[in-house]
Amino acid sequence: MTPQDLANLAHLRRARDLIDREYARPLDVPTMARHALMSPAHFARQFRAAYGETPYSYLMTRRIERAMAMLRAGVSVTDACMAVGCTSLGSFSSRFTELLGETPSAYRAREHSAVTAMPPCVARMRTRPTRDAPSRNEEAKREAAA
Repeated sequence: MTPQDLANLAHLRRARDLIDREYARPLDVPTMARHALMSPAHFARQFRAAYGETPYSYLMTRRIERAMAMLRAGVSVTDACMAVGCTSLGSFSSRFTELLGETPSAYRAREHSAVTAMPPCVARMRTRPTRDAPSRNEEAKREAAA
């Protein structure tokens, strides 16, 4: 890596840290790009190249991740949605279902005793939503067919 590549990566990490820290605030690409000291278009391209997803997608994944923890604790779907910075319950539910393969209400109603028994650092890694993983519904269908 060139020194310029390392500098760009450091700027991108600064923006990613902003997303991780301020996920509940209204964040848009121009704001994130300012923290990375880049133009919005250049920032979006560089972020996707470095982290494999767009800045907005990363932000929504972090919001869903935080909402999952709240739902496991018994918080209502609406309260979790608003607490993580989403303003539309419909968009939140759609993204949640897209990432996890089940609705927020179904996730909240499901038993989570295994997650509560794990150390928090392990629970975060095991429950982190990913776009690459098959949905839990698909996995359940495969297991039922076997």
